Amino acid sequence: MGAHSKGAARRAPATHGEMAHGERVTGDAVRRAPGGGATGGRDRYFDTLRAVALVRVVAYHAFGWPWAGLVFPSMGIMFGLAGTLMARSLRRPAPAVLRGRLRRLLPPFWCWGLFVTGAMLMHGWMPGWQAVYWIVPLGDPPGNAWGEQAWEILWYLRTYLWFVLLSPLLLRVFRAAPVPVLVLSLAPAVVLQYVWQPPDDRFGSALTDLATFLFCWLLGFAHHEGVLGRLKPAAVALPALAALAYGGWYAFAHQGEYGTYDLDDIPLAQAFWSAGFVTLLMYTKARLGADFAGPARFRGLDRLVTVFNARAVTIYLWHELALVLAVPLIDRFWDVPAFEARLPLDSQWFLLGVGWVLIAVAVVLFGWVEDVAARKRPRLVP
Repeated sequence: MGAHSKGAARRAPATHGEMAHGERVTGDAVRRAPGGGATGGRDRYFDTLRAVALVRVVAYHAFGWPWAGLVFPSMGIMFGLAGTLMARSLRRPAPAVLRGRLRRLLPPFWCWGLFVTGAMLMHGWMPGWQAVYWIVPLGDPPGNAWGEQAWEILWYLRTYLWFVLLSPLLLRVFRAAPVPVLVLSLAPAVVLQYVWQPPDDRFGSALTDLATFLFCWLLGFAHHEGVLGRLKPAAVALPALAALAYGGWYAFAHQGEYGTYDLDDIPLAQAFWSAGFVTLLMYTKARLGADFAGPARFRGLDRLVTVFNARAVTIYLWHELALVLAVPLIDRFWDVPAFEARLPLDSQWFLLGVGWVLIAVAVVLFGWVEDVAARKRPRLVP
């Protein structure tokens, strides 16, 4: 999702502070439950978007569909939701908010990192000073090729963390001139594409990802501050559709250059497509009060959305390992005649199913760390 190619392992969803906690709603919105979309003080519209984003990410990493980002740009959506919640949190003193975000993010990251770094050390990894990024991922943590599919997903945590640290300043700038600042936030992505190419290193990767998703983060501010809801439909829909058109055109027109139309490998297309898509989603919420009340009536589905949101960091961090481990596990199934005869062992859909089973195991074994990080009572299943 930056200028660098992230490959199949680098497309994906968000951190505990945002992914695991839906936007709070108050007053009549809360009293609508059940069936009104808000249950227990949570916004089911945002919760459902997070859950769908996670499902799309896991499916994408199992199948590698290049069109997945066009259908549902998970990362742009997650950054938009995270920006909304960060703006809400900054009603409190900024230092306390930043400490809280770090406290929620780092323990699940450290828990997962112990397994990944330990495995890489046993497979010949020789860490240098850059291993400090395994403590606080302000830059891409280093690793070896053996563990690459697992650690490449950390670009998102790094980008999210930088947005969190910059948010007190960004929110102040946004409030000075909301609409102009929001529109101009697409300019960095254009500059990095046409004016100045960032270096191919940690700094360049971080800068590119920040520029790519800056609009979505600030769009979250616009939603929280009520700016988006005050705009007339034409003032939102026309620019959003124009952004979608430009992002889609750029992706398909430059397939030869990038070798794909996958948005995750084309930062400028990702920036504009995500901007248009997330704008329409956010405006639907702000203007029309969309709440996904229908799915909330199905207890099992509503419960699943709750679990996904409460264990979003765990699902995100462990899903690639689950898909990797599913391969040798399925290989063992071939040694069982009944499995070989009855199960579709060579199907990617079967791989995805086994992957989700292993993700569920990870949620039970390690998900409680998210509760500890949030200073809640640890639970095996939320």
